[in-house]
Amino acid sequence: MSGTNDVSGTTDVSDVSGMGGASGAAGASRLTITVDADACCAMGRCAGTEPQLFEQDPDTGTVVLLDPTPAPAWHASARLCAELCPCGAITVTED
Repeated sequence: MSGTNDVSGTTDVSDVSGMGGASGAAGASRLTITVDADACCAMGRCAGTEPQLFEQDPDTGTVVLLDPTPAPAWHASARLCAELCPCGAITVTED
């Protein structure tokens, strides 16, 4: 029952495709996304994965954060984007 605590692959995301994540991860009332544009290597995985939360700067290709405090429906996508970022430029914090 603690599968979402062991996020080592896409375990957390499969949780959401069912019932919206009924375990511990969904219990967080607020999720905050921060990005480090200087660390961004412009791969575009975040923008390609979740264009509601991220886009790429048209000149530099680096990440542009669209919503630093997304609604709960976007929390799993935010976590996935942070996980997929090859540069570690995306940080997700949950309160």
